[in-house]
Amino acid sequence: MDQTASIQDRFGPAAAAYVTSAVHRSGPDLDALLAAGVRTGHERVLDLGCGPGHTALAFAPRVAEAVGLDLTPAMLDAARAQAMERGISNARFEPGNAEALPFPDASFDVVTSRHSAHHVADPAAMLREVARVLVPGGLFLLSDAVAPDDAASDTFLNAFEVLRDPSHVRDHREADWQALLATAGLASEVLDRFVLEIDFEAWVTRIGTSAEATAGLRVLFDAAPAEVRARFGLERPGDYDFQLPIAVLRAEPQA
Repeated sequence: MDQTASIQDRFGPAAAAYVTSAVHRSGPDLDALLAAGVRTGHERVLDLGCGPGHTALAFAPRVAEAVGLDLTPAMLDAARAQAMERGISNARFEPGNAEALPFPDASFDVVTSRHSAHHVADPAAMLREVARVLVPGGLFLLSDAVAPDDAASDTFLNAFEVLRDPSHVRDHREADWQALLATAGLASEVLDRFVLEIDFEAWVTRIGTSAEATAGLRVLFDAAPAEVRARFGLERPGDYDFQLPIAVLRAEPQA
């Protein structure tokens, strides 16, 4: 199964759950994106991997236009339904792949990606496309889970992410993102860092993780070294709720 099919297979049935997910509907990282991205109120904003539209719909009342792009038809339908329910007329949602954007050069003032870049098979291609569609002086804002610098924690994080959701590709380290951004001609900085408190049961239920994989996750969490468990807030025996590190990066086309 290719990556597009894998994403659609996982996220199509999960669209309704992502509409109501507290992690995706709001949060300090979304507030940070809005604070950085809305400068004049006249921006055209593109949100990559928009899911059911939470980020695009948060921007829409504050900007000229918001466009959401996603691979999964059910997610786009959910986003359009949310826009209609809220009476938001300046948001539209289109199918497409972040690695090959269906938009002309210099079409957007702001491009965002929130809780979705870890599904991108070729992040370098995505960032080249971001640089292409940004206007001169435009802004790219990325919010995603990031891997710790130590190899054990990095391996643990990405192992449990894939076990929970096989369409997961990788949670990159901050330094990896900054190197990829620089290669794409985008000068970047880390705007902020957050820790998401993850409810284990809601986390596996939302994406439809099988009972077998859920049991495997508990075994993996129990078997992790003490220092790795501490890094992810897994210090209470028998409690599988954990902490996920999030970084918000800001990038602009280099002069």
